[in-house]
Amino acid sequence: MTKVEFANEIAMATGYSRKQVLDILEAGMSVAKQRIIAGENIYLRGFGTFTTKVRKQKVARIITKQQSIIVPEHKIPAFKAAKGFVKSL
Repeated sequence: MTKVEFANEIAMATGYSRKQVLDILEAGMSVAKQRIIAGENIYLRGFGTFTTKVRKQKVARIITKQQSIIVPEHKIPAFKAAKGFVKSL
């Protein structure tokens, strides 16, 4: 499902226009990105948690060049689904 399809379904369920829903989705995603970049977690009860995880430094290989490189420690975004959400799947 794309963002537009998602917005269409929300618009049909709520009665808001698709444009209004898309604007709200864009604003929500922008706020979420900013907060996660700032190191905060986002908890959505019954849905899940958006967090950041730290990947430790590791050695990787470039097979085509037969070369080893060191990938430094870095952060990645992560999502953990709520227990009730997982059970419903």
